[in-house]
Amino acid sequence: MRIGVLTGGGDCPGLNAVIRAIVRKGVDHHGHEIFGFRDGWRGPLEGDCEQLTIESVRGILPRGGTILGSSRTNPLKREDGVEAIRRNMESLSLDGLIAIGGEDTLGAAAKLHEAGLPVLGVPKTIDNDLAATDLTFGFDTAVQVATEAIDRLHTTAESHHRNLVVEVMGRHAGWIALWAGLAGGADVILVPERPFDIEEVCKLIRRRHERGRYFAIVVVAEGAVPIEGTMEISDGEVDEFGHVRLGGIGQRLEREIERRTGFETRATVLGHIQRGGTPTAFDRVLATRLGVAAIDAASERRWGTMPALRGMRIELVPLADAVRELRTVPIEDLEVAEVFFG
Repeated sequence: MRIGVLTGGGDCPGLNAVIRAIVRKGVDHHGHEIFGFRDGWRGPLEGDCEQLTIESVRGILPRGGTILGSSRTNPLKREDGVEAIRRNMESLSLDGLIAIGGEDTLGAAAKLHEAGLPVLGVPKTIDNDLAATDLTFGFDTAVQVATEAIDRLHTTAESHHRNLVVEVMGRHAGWIALWAGLAGGADVILVPERPFDIEEVCKLIRRRHERGRYFAIVVVAEGAVPIEGTMEISDGEVDEFGHVRLGGIGQRLEREIERRTGFETRATVLGHIQRGGTPTAFDRVLATRLGVAAIDAASERRWGTMPALRGMRIELVPLADAVRELRTVPIEDLEVAEVFFG
């Protein structure tokens, strides 16, 4: 068989481990030819690809990012997107395509499968917001990076008696904020799942001062929003999938907390630091297992499916299940963290 593979959306620690697993088992065990498309869905739209060999994936297991490049190209926004991909797959004599990505990349993959193209997916996102899988690779690395940052910020916050706001990634789901906040001993955690009351945040910070703790760590997901009418918010640019470019909630919280409490406050935005660098051992192993399962599924022509982590086992699930709804933080998980607020 001749199988194509692409990586779409934001880069993520563990992507190269998936590519390596697909190539190693695809070539050595199944005898397939594997072709890597460049820059997400742009590659199959334009027929931009190269053959991947055992030699070309040597040494990439611990590397962050993706050797194939990525983009937020939406093939469904192109007038002839589906047919362009079909033509290019036929011209390359491909039997199928493996799309490694998150909500948007896999959403496009599901639509292409519905249109009759042989496509399957591999779940990837540091946000951990894909349904049908318990965890996504990249999440563990992002949480570890954010936790280490919070640990470092604790010492400077305490030394200078100031509040520090730490903005982490998380558009619609607050998994990184919740886990890193819990692991790092944050005093307030704000997530997109629950609009926050800025006065309640300030109340918790004032209570810490009354108890002789003259600093606070506030962890906020980039997609967190205040209760309507309680605090200024701003709009951003929109990408091809209709998502607003986020960022800035940390700085707005910095200004509001300092204005309302009178206590010195500073914001730190971790941003793309959470995406880059070496994946953790957990993410390397999970990504490898998913890659092996994906090439096995392709070999069996199980198109329209996706390998997922269920418990500690890898199972194939319908690709449509992964993108039917977002996996968000349950309120009961947030209530566990609230025990330690203030």
